[in-house]
Amino acid sequence: MTDRITVEELAELMRKCTGVTVAPEELRRDGTAFEQLGVDSLGLLGIVGELENRYGTPMPTDAERSKTPTQFLDLVNGALLAGA
Repeated sequence: MTDRITVEELAELMRKCTGVTVAPEELRRDGTAFEQLGVDSLGLLGIVGELENRYGTPMPTDAERSKTPTQFLDLVNGALLAGA
């Protein structure tokens, strides 16, 4: 298991936790908001919970308030690297 979440993994988590299917390329685009993709704060909370279970470490409290996939990945990957 890696200590970084990729956009591909985030796309899979979004599909699994929220039912929203998004191409990883869309997640790479700066400025694309989760809201535009159809993912709300509850969906993000589900993704955060899944990551906490998977990695056994708490995610930053701001993670579920991230506005964009880029911001989310920066926060989560920063936490995973710090905990590694």
